[in-house]
Amino acid sequence: MIRPTLFVVALGLQTAAAVAQTTAPAPAQTAPSTSAPAAKSDLTKSGLTLEKFEARREKAFTRADSDNDSKVSLAEWTAFQTARKAKADPAKSFAGMDTNKDGFVDKGELDAFLAKRFARLDKNSDGVLSADERPGHKTAPNEEQ
Repeated sequence: MIRPTLFVVALGLQTAAAVAQTTAPAPAQTAPSTSAPAAKSDLTKSGLTLEKFEARREKAFTRADSDNDSKVSLAEWTAFQTARKAKADPAKSFAGMDTNKDGFVDKGELDAFLAKRFARLDKNSDGVLSADERPGHKTAPNEEQ
């Protein structure tokens, strides 16, 4: 019960960031300096890599860390989710991220959670979330992600 709620909260954070990124104009691309295959390069331009996925979530995590101690308590998470007007129960989502059950979510726990979430969303396992793999995207399947 706790993990589904955590999933919903993380999904909300990911969706908000994905919407924000998809509406911003793409920066001009320079010629690639490596000999990487063109297909992989095209995927990373239009998709979301694990690195970008984690960077977006870490920004939200930083905003939730109101006392700047590099960890988020349940009280901080609840305040953050309330300010976002999240529908899910913050206590349940927090419990899913706090894997060592110390009452705080630190960067290590967040990174582990995000890596699992990314892998679950990356249906074709290519290391990039395409538009149809990102929850909340207009082309995403209607199934729960």
